[in-house]
Amino acid sequence: MLDLTADLSPATGPAAVVPEWQDPARYWPRLAAATGHLPAPVAVIDREALRHNAMDLLVRAGGLPIRVASKSVRVRAVLDGVLALPGYRGILAFTLAEALWLAESHDDIVLGYPTVDRPGLEALFASEEAAQRITLMVDDPAHLDIVDSVAPAGRRPDIRVAIDADASLRSAALGHIGVRRSALFTAGEVAAFARKIVRRPGFRLVGLQMYEAQIAGQGDAAGPDAPIIRLMQARSRSELRQRRAAIVAALTDIAPLEFLNGGGTGSLEFTGSDESLTEASAGSGLLGGHLFDGYRSFRPAPASAVAFDVVRRPAADIATVLGGGWIASGPPVASRQPLPVWPQGLRTLAREAAGEVQTPLQGPAATQLGVGDRVWFRHAKSGEGAERLDRYHLVSGDEVIDELPTYRGEGKAFL
Repeated sequence: MLDLTADLSPATGPAAVVPEWQDPARYWPRLAAATGHLPAPVAVIDREALRHNAMDLLVRAGGLPIRVASKSVRVRAVLDGVLALPGYRGILAFTLAEALWLAESHDDIVLGYPTVDRPGLEALFASEEAAQRITLMVDDPAHLDIVDSVAPAGRRPDIRVAIDADASLRSAALGHIGVRRSALFTAGEVAAFARKIVRRPGFRLVGLQMYEAQIAGQGDAAGPDAPIIRLMQARSRSELRQRRAAIVAALTDIAPLEFLNGGGTGSLEFTGSDESLTEASAGSGLLGGHLFDGYRSFRPAPASAVAFDVVRRPAADIATVLGGGWIASGPPVASRQPLPVWPQGLRTLAREAAGEVQTPLQGPAATQLGVGDRVWFRHAKSGEGAERLDRYHLVSGDEVIDELPTYRGEGKAFL
């Protein structure tokens, strides 16, 4: 069992002043030494760094409970270990099949996306326990129709549902800024749909979700677009705070809601300060993907990483590793691609980038790498490695202390 409840940080001495992960010359060689006997690719989670990130997320949320977004973790031991910490509550799952599986051992699971999985719905209806533990996400009457087409009210348990409302910014000059999720935007639109739900037999409206991707998923620290991003995010925060309050006020007049969910790893300070909400969601920040290196407000520890072997030297200044090209969701730009971090001074080739089977690397360090040497990569959003590998090696100090199976390692592949 992954135990994060004890204080795992150094107690005294210089190492307690500067966390080791802020000193690459200490951090990466330690992980390399602990796992050098293992065949590549080697996926690692550093226990101390993971706990640091988990506690940092709680501080940033300002006391608002955090629901763990499983998509960015995909390791049950990590989910269990984080949920054992005070301040974490419930799971935000990404498919109904996953939610049904997790409901065997967890009692508060919100499905973050709508589902049309008919066999999954049949399994949900067949279990009173699962129906009490899982909340479906809806934003269209068609989602309710799908449920009723599998089994109408009276022939199944009442189904818990939450409304997904659009948290994007609509700009007269720039158009839609954010992700394309729900079509429900205004308080009136959300309230009209809520009334349809509460009037429809067999459904119970219990929650609201509003994910502000344009704030949570967009770094603002550097680059030529940083001033524009900061301006956009400031405007979005102001608009969203008012609109979300109006939506919540309208919904609470229609049904007694159990949760009002917002946020994401990159916007927890804002989420925690929004009095309309009762909980936040976060996942990627636990393992510390490099996407969050581009934020001014925080910097997670690189708690997870994957090492790949150098297998070719196609040129004097190029070293090629086997594997590596596991891309995160979003536009296929540099912030979504894996980042070589050790040895320092490596970069991917502009015309090849990171490849699924091989990744050529250039830079001063590439000239010193030989066949059989290892290169450490950080992935962008943290869940990519778990979709490719069957386990993470849990490292504490100088040794591997456990193996944590991924979803894939447990024979599960949901998306």
